[in-house]
Amino acid sequence: MTRVVISGTGLFRPPHVISNAELVAAYNRYAELQNEQHAAAIAAGERQAMVPSSVEFIEKASGIKQRYVLEKDGPLDPTRMYPRFAPRADDELSLMAEIAVDAAQQALAAAGKTGADVDMVICAASNMQRAYPAMAIEVQQAIGAGGFGFDMNVACSSATFGLEQAVNAVKSGSAKCVLMVNPEITSAHIEWRDRDCHFIFGDVCTAVVVEAADTATADQQWDVLGTRLATKFSNAIRNNFGFMNSCEDGDPDARDKKFRQEGRRVFKEVVPMAAAHIEAHLTALGHESTDVRRYWLHQANLGMNQLVLKKLVNREVGADIAPLILDEYANTASAGSIIAFHEHSADLASGDLGVICSFGAGYSIGSVVVRKR
Repeated sequence: MTRVVISGTGLFRPPHVISNAELVAAYNRYAELQNEQHAAAIAAGERQAMVPSSVEFIEKASGIKQRYVLEKDGPLDPTRMYPRFAPRADDELSLMAEIAVDAAQQALAAAGKTGADVDMVICAASNMQRAYPAMAIEVQQAIGAGGFGFDMNVACSSATFGLEQAVNAVKSGSAKCVLMVNPEITSAHIEWRDRDCHFIFGDVCTAVVVEAADTATADQQWDVLGTRLATKFSNAIRNNFGFMNSCEDGDPDARDKKFRQEGRRVFKEVVPMAAAHIEAHLTALGHESTDVRRYWLHQANLGMNQLVLKKLVNREVGADIAPLILDEYANTASAGSIIAFHEHSADLASGDLGVICSFGAGYSIGSVVVRKR
């Protein structure tokens, strides 16, 4: 069987930052305006007054301190509370493809490859900009790749699920060099007007090059020892936006058409699932959780990651074992674990073992066990 390596990663970081203080100021002004507008109904007990948010609440609940976004004026406008993107003509590069190409070019450069070396493109993200044509095919054309491309969505697990497809394609011989991109424009599907989730997400795009070991020339290479995926249906994290909404004669702006979750339930159910998944994967490969030099976990919640690691290694671990990028980037959906890998892998030594793991809506969990060459 062909040995497969990760030979390059890339990261597109948007130009704008929204601090928690900025976010709270905009949200609280929005809440004030809503409470003023519905004062009579609130006084009559027919409507609940909106409760203000705070920097302290956000950081205690999540560990997030800021987030990068493609556009910040819209979300910070109390009369709007969502991004303002300019429409593009059909013959222009789409926004999602644009950020994917940026990250892809970085990953290809790191791998010592060009677009012409790529014969498979996977666009894996929590939401696609459009139904078709596939974003992956647009990225394929933009970088000058051959072969084929396709989109896939397994919410926040999309990147690790995409990595398994890439690895299997190289192993089987259906592709020689695979580019996987994770363009996450989360600012467009978060509900900025909801105190419980308005702080969670940030925009970003990651890219990974996967290829056969005998073609790899990059300075940094990671042998892929194994991949493992699991899903179990749950409604605890959901987004009901879709092409059938216009046929349902309902409100296209209803709350369920954007991200929503039962946070406490997700925490309680996903933590043991993720820990057990990683442990079982390592065991199947002949390793123990304590053999792992570094864990690059999904970046959704600081407390969640800490508890997953405590269950795995039976002790508290610091950033050297499980690096955190959540404070700077916020939750970037499928890209989080890849950002952690991209920014915190170069210092490891040859032979060091690592685990890339993501988990999210579905429920879905994906893990990739790697060893530095």
